[in-house]
Amino acid sequence: MTGKETFSLSSSEENRQLLQAIIDSLSDAVSVVDENGIGIMINRAYTRLTGMGEAQVLEKPATVDIAEGESVHMRVLQTGKPIKGVRMKVGPLRREVIVSCAPLIINGELKGSVGVIHDISELRRVMEELEHTRRMIRKLESRYTFDDIVGNSDQIREVVERAKQAASTPVCVLLRGECGTGKELFAHAIHHASERAGKPFIRVNCASLTDTLLESELFGYAEGSFTGAKKGGRKGFFEEADGGTLFLDEIGAMKKEAQVRLLRAIQEGEIIRVGETRSRRIDVRLITATNADLEKLTDEGLFRKDLYYRLNVFPIDLPPLREIKSDIPLLVNHYLTRYGKEYGRTVVETVPSVYRRLKEYDWPGNVRELQNVIARALINLDRSEEIIEVRHLVMPFIAESEKRGVLKELPEGSLKDMHNKWEKEILEQILQQSDGNKAEAARRLDISVRNLYNKLHQHRLI
Repeated sequence: MTGKETFSLSSSEENRQLLQAIIDSLSDAVSVVDENGIGIMINRAYTRLTGMGEAQVLEKPATVDIAEGESVHMRVLQTGKPIKGVRMKVGPLRREVIVSCAPLIINGELKGSVGVIHDISELRRVMEELEHTRRMIRKLESRYTFDDIVGNSDQIREVVERAKQAASTPVCVLLRGECGTGKELFAHAIHHASERAGKPFIRVNCASLTDTLLESELFGYAEGSFTGAKKGGRKGFFEEADGGTLFLDEIGAMKKEAQVRLLRAIQEGEIIRVGETRSRRIDVRLITATNADLEKLTDEGLFRKDLYYRLNVFPIDLPPLREIKSDIPLLVNHYLTRYGKEYGRTVVETVPSVYRRLKEYDWPGNVRELQNVIARALINLDRSEEIIEVRHLVMPFIAESEKRGVLKELPEGSLKDMHNKWEKEILEQILQQSDGNKAEAARRLDISVRNLYNKLHQHRLI
């Protein structure tokens, strides 16, 4: 043959072979049945997945490969409409799969059904391993004690004494303070100093989970209670923390539906898994934390008053770093030692001007931000340098603050009013720098997106 060659189909057999070659090239398993539900075509991926070959499937009913579940092919043929995401088990190996089928319409007539089958058995195994690892990490997180709390100011001493007092009792503790003030550190320390120290310590960030997921994570769920529910159901964090401590961070972000269930757990000492009616007894010490104004949320009807009173039995207010600047030298030396070991750096000296510079700053990110500044200063050191100087410090908000004169001119009003004004200005700047992207703004502020939205609502910025 000379000149430009073309491929032409001269028979229905050539059409069938081409179609077979096409579906064999797909990585997903495919099966096709005719209008009577009789198998007419499968691909290689289908054989690998189910362990069934053409002789076992073709010219056989659509139900021949089903080990558990109902035929999606037959449902499509009955309704003439596509069906997606049906879970079942197929083949002699009972592989867990998700099946989606669509009607095969030719010249306006229903001539069969085409199904695509996704193997989820391996995915389920990996997800279960990840879930197990995630829960183990939560339990291993309880590693801090009161010895890890650095500070010698009167405020820190008072807060530590109050936290030690709380540790000796079983009451609910509410840790209050801005982001980065060390609420989780205090929660760990209280647990370690309590009679439950040898029991589980489970941490849950209420702002990082959707409302529905938060309930199932906290209280567990029954088998079949929702799509994707694990076979046999699963314990929630309340049950996992039984005998120990459950730390609920950012409790102010919890929606009212979950608040009702939490209130019952506290009042009755029992929980009910999602999808069940039977209650289960629990013995859990509860520590909660928030940077939100719970009183304001309560007045606005966003947080239940009865739950607020239950949680606020033993409140502990953690001071922001701008109120305990006398502790900055201690904190700096602590983090220099800690990060120096991690980074393999030996720092001989920190010049006095560094402390002066750090005390001039208002620390919107509190101790967490100071950690980052010291870690970055170590990174900025040349290999030959052993002294931290002002030029090594990078504080992201100080330049803008000084341009506006915030550090030079004290505004009028109470400390709370001044802080609210300052926080609103920071939020406006970050939103502008992020071109209105809330996720990016939350990342820059090192807070959750939900926490950011709470602050934006609080300052009437949205």
